[in-house]
Amino acid sequence: MYQIDFEHPIHIYFVGIGGISMSGLAEILADAGFRVSGSDWNASPITKKLEEKGISVYYGESPSHITEDIDCAVLTSAVHESNLEFQALCEKKIPYMSRAQLLGQIMQNYETPIAISGTHGKTTTTSMVSQILLQAETDPTLSIGGILKAIGGNIRVGGSDIFVTEACEYTNSFLSFNPKISIILNIEEDHLDFFKDLEDIRSSFRRFAQLLPADGALIINGEIPNYQEITEGLACRIITFGHSAAFDYSPADITYNEMACASFQVCRPDGTKDPVTLSVPGDHNILNALASIALADLLNLSRKTVADALLSFSGTNRRFEYKGSIGGVTIIDDYAHHPTEITATLQAAQTYPHKNLWCVFQPHTYTRTKTFMKEFAQALSLADNVVLADIYAARETDTLGISSETLQKEIEKLGHTCYYFPSFDEIENFLLTNCINGDLLITMGAGDVLKIGENLLGN
Repeated sequence: MYQIDFEHPIHIYFVGIGGISMSGLAEILADAGFRVSGSDWNASPITKKLEEKGISVYYGESPSHITEDIDCAVLTSAVHESNLEFQALCEKKIPYMSRAQLLGQIMQNYETPIAISGTHGKTTTTSMVSQILLQAETDPTLSIGGILKAIGGNIRVGGSDIFVTEACEYTNSFLSFNPKISIILNIEEDHLDFFKDLEDIRSSFRRFAQLLPADGALIINGEIPNYQEITEGLACRIITFGHSAAFDYSPADITYNEMACASFQVCRPDGTKDPVTLSVPGDHNILNALASIALADLLNLSRKTVADALLSFSGTNRRFEYKGSIGGVTIIDDYAHHPTEITATLQAAQTYPHKNLWCVFQPHTYTRTKTFMKEFAQALSLADNVVLADIYAARETDTLGISSETLQKEIEKLGHTCYYFPSFDEIENFLLTNCINGDLLITMGAGDVLKIGENLLGN
């Protein structure tokens, strides 16, 4: 694999530079003195920001973008051999690497690289950790999979030796990382278009844990079934968190306010307790906070600073994000696209002020929808009213013989009314007619379903 010499900046080209992670890495390299360019299909606020930083962005896919002065290219996982720019790179014998491989090389430049992994909750927990580190004035470098209000984006280039990033298991990309501290939030079935089964996923997380050096640390959710399979034989320090007092970090005396945000006592390994209040809703965020607190303690940060940071953390975009209200109907948007995430979001919504809870769900990928069809139906039934949009195919082309109407029938089997409309326009007109003053409307999914709420609000 091509090795970048960070002491001697070169010209690096990003194929797919407009992605949330790719754009962040492009910014890091540009700030380090590299000449950075790249391409993406369409202009966006992200590509506009890159251009404002002096990064050349080309639109569309063309071999003419691949010039002789490019020293190395970085590819997203969506780039295949049929890609014309990839073919041009090969013809010109320009070396290339994956996004994950670049991120792994960048991590080696920091004394304390931190990787936050898990099937769910990575972006929220990375953002929580980022908020804490910023409040503690540690001057970290941050790479987040969402937009954090505190930095006005997804990337921050700092001057200290702390680097924080999300670590995604899909295509085993996090196995290219070089962390000193890692967090594993949970391990469940997902991305079964790549992994064979849950055991295959657990094996991947085990290998991720084995990347840690002897003087490193793994913070892991003790509620992961048989989590010891992941940690057995590791030379690094192991720190557990979970609801049970048997774990190193656990919550006690949990209460919720009228917005479903928790207050609790955090119980630490030394037997002490400290109060924490969150400003993001749901029981799942208690676990995200415990992992963040355990990391902060490893870094010897002030407990008061940590508590203040968690109180001030109001979430990231597309994570129970308040979008606005119209006609007395509150509109929330959420990225949930797995049954566990949907359950957590809708349970949090139960205690949020509302008359009727509406969920407009856009399934994400045919593989995931088919695999978890019954689980999706069960999870979505927590809403009073379910409206389905067409499946967002993302990278997939095979429908596997299913559609959103298949999911609709599964929900109706449970005795729950479910509506399906093939276009966003039809969904919006239906909602305008049927949502009433006091209702809570959640647009949900990893695709472009958020446009429905934004259109209703006139954004």
